[in-house]
Amino acid sequence: MKKLILSTVLMFIATLIMAQTVPDLKGVYTTKKGDINIVWMFIDGYSSQTTYKDNAYVSTFGGPYTYQDGSLNVQVEYNDIHANTIGQTKSFALTANADGLLEQSGQAWKKEAAKTQDLDGLWRITGRKQGNDVVQIHQSGTRKTIKLLVDGYFQWMAIDPGAKTFSGTGGGHYTFTDGKYSEHILFFSRDSSRIGAELNFDGALKDGAWHHSGLSSKGDPIYEIWSRDNK
Repeated sequence: MKKLILSTVLMFIATLIMAQTVPDLKGVYTTKKGDINIVWMFIDGYSSQTTYKDNAYVSTFGGPYTYQDGSLNVQVEYNDIHANTIGQTKSFALTANADGLLEQSGQAWKKEAAKTQDLDGLWRITGRKQGNDVVQIHQSGTRKTIKLLVDGYFQWMAIDPGAKTFSGTGGGHYTFTDGKYSEHILFFSRDSSRIGAELNFDGALKDGAWHHSGLSSKGDPIYEIWSRDNK
């Protein structure tokens, strides 16, 4: 009898735990509205939603997020269209499954195929080489440049949540293989003529930091150091 009661209790607890399991939104979701493309990235507790056309950037917003019981809450750190929302929480009613997301409004998002790579994660630039010296940057205040990489997509954002300012963003597809990092640009807020460009860099993980070097989109030599910025 005691064994039966114990078994029943354990089954109840297991069922309760399963019911309370929070889906992992990690990945990339895409949708379209006419000629508008929208990509939504989730990695390391951070999200970014970007709207763009095939030949022009439109807008972006994002920040740390939580998701539970069909409610997605984003603590907005940047929004280049509505700066007044920075510091606020933007909420979405949606359900998640293996195929994607479905908003209460009826908007469906397709989950892009998983493509895990060693650089996947949320990164923050912390150093830059000037001459032969590495100079630390953005070590105080709220100004920062961050980069999300997940399932073959990337996006960088130069932002200052404290000042509610936005300096630019760019993103698209990326690959990282055998020390070679490549980008294919889908959107770039500063110069739409760069859309479609392919950029190739050297990349290496050293003591947990990402050393990124090569030529910028303007053709200038760069050597940057990025550190993981897990939320």
